[in-house]
Amino acid sequence: MIVQGDVFFTRANAIPNGAKPVERKARGYVIAEGEATGHAHVIEDDVQLYEKDGVLYLHVPKEVEVRHEEHSPVILSPGQWKIGIVREYDPFLEEARKVLD
Repeated sequence: MIVQGDVFFTRANAIPNGAKPVERKARGYVIAEGEATGHAHVIEDDVQLYEKDGVLYLHVPKEVEVRHEEHSPVILSPGQWKIGIVREYDPFLEEARKVLD
């Protein structure tokens, strides 16, 4: 597992059937955007980003760097990756939610 702030990357055996391609934005492939700061986890290199059932998957043909304004860059090696967002549990509200960046 590779972690960058509230985003984590785990190896996937394959991209799931039916996953839809996610288009590159002007600044690159946006993995996650911060709700409070507007900062983003971004890959500027050529990759293939997919989404299925609200989960992002990434096909990395060659080593790439994931950048974020507040975190050190992380390197992803070639292969398939599943992308997750860290969740937190509020015992008073009895609910789990994504950690806000």
